[in-house]
Amino acid sequence: MTLPLFEAGGDPGPNFAELLRSTGLVPPVPDVPATDVAIAHATTVVAIRCLQGVVMAGDRRATAGHLISHRTIEKVFPADRYSGVAIAGAAGPAMEMVRLFQLQLEHYEKVEGKALSLDGKANQLGMMVRNNLPAAMQGFAVVPLFAGYDTGREVGRLFQYDVTGGRYEEREYAVGGSGSLHAGTVIKLGYRADADADEMIDLAVSALFRTAEEDSATGGPDLVRGIYPVVAVIGADGFERVADSDVESRFRDLLASLESRGGDPE
Repeated sequence: MTLPLFEAGGDPGPNFAELLRSTGLVPPVPDVPATDVAIAHATTVVAIRCLQGVVMAGDRRATAGHLISHRTIEKVFPADRYSGVAIAGAAGPAMEMVRLFQLQLEHYEKVEGKALSLDGKANQLGMMVRNNLPAAMQGFAVVPLFAGYDTGREVGRLFQYDVTGGRYEEREYAVGGSGSLHAGTVIKLGYRADADADEMIDLAVSALFRTAEEDSATGGPDLVRGIYPVVAVIGADGFERVADSDVESRFRDLLASLESRGGDPE
């Protein structure tokens, strides 16, 4: 296979997604109604600012209509060292978008010799969401959350998107997926601007637990199978996933607290 050649005005430069399009390597959008395809959808994801940066979390359930298609899907991924992306929407296209996004950031850094700025990363992801609009109109929508630690400002930042690729920066928290209304309510009531990562991890765990009680598409902690949400902290030390054993311990503490107060943990 030979390397592609471009005219002076058509060189995509460090934009890997544009390179794929210009060489015809992007597969066409299937002209199939979403109602004719069993699509796995991923929900619910949250991102919360804290003193150290940002906490991101997502449950592990994927649904296809009224069926549980997957119990252990992961929805929170590192984009690069200092940023992460959480997916909501059609699971297949979302995971493909994450892989392409990760590759785009690595490609840019190798071509330019420096990492893309956090705003640049957010814009790049927004462009990918916008390019997915034809598929979204057929039911294959992808609406991610993006968060990262801005090394220049030394602060965590988070972004939401709409299906057209519109990028919106949030100051406190962002939620996505079918359980976003319930998760957002829990976070809004418990959020504190001066809270550290440990407190916000507990808040994210509580938000996902409460959401699972109200939204059938959101999976709660599965103590029998040992399945717990994916939780990560993005700070000055980069993207760090919280150990499953730690997440389990927090869920058990939450259940014990509800039982001691006479609440119903079921």
